[in-house]
Amino acid sequence: MAKKLYVGGLPYSTTADSLKGAFAQAGAVESAVVIMDKMTGRSKGFGFVEMSNDNEAEAAIEMYNGKDFEGRTITVNEARPLEPRGDRGGSDQRRRF
Repeated sequence: MAKKLYVGGLPYSTTADSLKGAFAQAGAVESAVVIMDKMTGRSKGFGFVEMSNDNEAEAAIEMYNGKDFEGRTITVNEARPLEPRGDRGGSDQRRRF
């Protein structure tokens, strides 16, 4: 079963292809994505890599966590599930002046 990893502290110049290529040294990469800011189109400095199994994911964590990647020290750990954000006062709320 695939395991998703969080990769933080990425240089803004990192692409999904360069991330995938680097993590392929630890094993088979199912997918790699760099999270982009919707407004600016610029990298947010983090991403996710999905490794094909737990052993390869552990190898990737050992290989890259706290290590230099393209000039920056990155953080690599198992990704946590997305938690609900709760009510942020969206359009369904009525404002009274």
